[in-house]
Amino acid sequence: MASYHEPDPILLTLFANRFMSVAEAMGRSLQQTSISTNIKERLDFSCALFAPDGDLVANAPFIPIHLGSMSFAVKYQMNLYGKDLKEGDVLMTNSPHAGGSHLPDITIITPVFDSTSKKIIFFTASRGHHADIGGILPGSMPPTSVNIFEEGAEIVSFKIVDRGIFDREGLLEYMVEQPSKYPGSSGCRNIRDVESDLKAQIAANHKGIQLIRAIVDDYGLATVQEYMYHIRSNAEMSVRNLLRDVVKRAGTTELSAIDYLDDGSPIQLNVTINPAEGSAVLDFEGTGWEMRGNLNAPISVVHSAVIYCMRSMLDLDIPLNAGCLVPLNIRIPPKSLLSPSRTAAVCGGNVLTSQRIVDVVLKAFHAAAASQGCTNNLTFGAGGKGKDGKSVAGWGYYETIAGGSGAGPSWHGTSGVHTHITNTRIGDVEILERRYPVMLHQFGLRTGSGGKGKWRGGEGVVRELEFLEGMQVSILSERRTRQPYGMEGGGPGGFGRNTWVKRPRAEDGDLPEDSNNAECTRNINIGGKATVWMGKGDRLLIETPGGGAWGIPEPDGSSERDQDTHTPRWEPRGSFAERAKAQAAF
Repeated sequence: MASYHEPDPILLTLFANRFMSVAEAMGRSLQQTSISTNIKERLDFSCALFAPDGDLVANAPFIPIHLGSMSFAVKYQMNLYGKDLKEGDVLMTNSPHAGGSHLPDITIITPVFDSTSKKIIFFTASRGHHADIGGILPGSMPPTSVNIFEEGAEIVSFKIVDRGIFDREGLLEYMVEQPSKYPGSSGCRNIRDVESDLKAQIAANHKGIQLIRAIVDDYGLATVQEYMYHIRSNAEMSVRNLLRDVVKRAGTTELSAIDYLDDGSPIQLNVTINPAEGSAVLDFEGTGWEMRGNLNAPISVVHSAVIYCMRSMLDLDIPLNAGCLVPLNIRIPPKSLLSPSRTAAVCGGNVLTSQRIVDVVLKAFHAAAASQGCTNNLTFGAGGKGKDGKSVAGWGYYETIAGGSGAGPSWHGTSGVHTHITNTRIGDVEILERRYPVMLHQFGLRTGSGGKGKWRGGEGVVRELEFLEGMQVSILSERRTRQPYGMEGGGPGGFGRNTWVKRPRAEDGDLPEDSNNAECTRNINIGGKATVWMGKGDRLLIETPGGGAWGIPEPDGSSERDQDTHTPRWEPRGSFAERAKAQAAF
């Protein structure tokens, strides 16, 4: 076998793929055993393998914002428990203070013990977005939250399984009782679904343990851990070479960029590259103060966005892992919206501010025009507190909606996709309408929303839902006042817009005598962040932003390539389509 300093390239590739296959198998297990629309259909989850020091080793192509930040969560639990973890222990956490992203993302962490030495040799971890964990609104993504207590249950650390025993009473205390104590808040509105999905995460982690032990049995622990470090070193050297190439291409060691959230809060980045070392300082000095709203992003989310950008700019097939961050010194100003206080609201920071961080990093490195810069978070549901003040059963639905991606120096943006830090699907319309009292009126590309240029920006989408009974509906979105930027003379992407199509009602004064009902329908722009009580028959029309373009348009207005290369080929998605593919494979 090759020495530690000279890894065998064949074994290096083999182990990289074996480690990734562990995460992929964990993900398949989680999808198959979960029951929620969020995890089973939308695939809003991630699974990964971590070294005994908590560094990310390998992952499958899940949700980038989860993968970069989960290492923070694993390391926090390691520091908290030390050597007190035992075989059969499973930990649960979602607190941004403890390496979480936002509260609906619950992380389940399981140590992997060596069968001989009984020492921890790996960690398996899974993070899933749960549709409701309490708080002031169904869906636990309130657009108007001003502190973390309004966003639901916060768990810094909870041993959900203690030496093989599942602690259901403790789970109910954390998820139902504690959140309901905050004024105006409810506990988890559908604890049965959440509990079931948490058990699916625990099972997925166990699947990873079985597979990593099989690899150890095949090659021996020393070889497995040696190549684990080789893989991280390979990623580190790849990023160092990338930084050197950036200096050669740009002709400078100093890069900078600034972009703004819709309320005007700046996110500023200055990059200083040391080409001799292949290292860089990424300094976010100049970024705005902590916000009263929920667009504050925990430090772990900032690191996730940066590691995603570094991996995306590499033209190499390597796993995203902790080695990508070794050459980088990330400096975040204290008390800023990227380093908020412990009680700050953060539910929008994970899904929206993270997108703007990516836009700023890619702008500084001159890599691509801005994508939609949003995830268009839609939540609706029912349930909460009854007249006696106690939590009552209910339900909540959550989805993110696609938009346009930005163009680059040799490609058009893609239309109707989830961009950058998210990688989820949209729920199947059949399942959406069967499980929830809604009807989907339209869902398609938003023509003309992509930026115009030599290389066009991707188109956003139009999604319109009708509510078949009265319920609370919330939208949490960005790029409603500031367009996604173009690069090199390319035009910006189109603004997003959220419209309440309000059905006329006599009790609201909408139906004067001798009026036509259709003529009295009101189109109300509710802005980027709003909660509305929608009556039966009301509709919400969401128009998502397009991506920015790259390059000055040709004199005749044409682009570099034919339109057909711009529009993605439609493919069936969802559980039914996956099942059909699986059956066809036999």
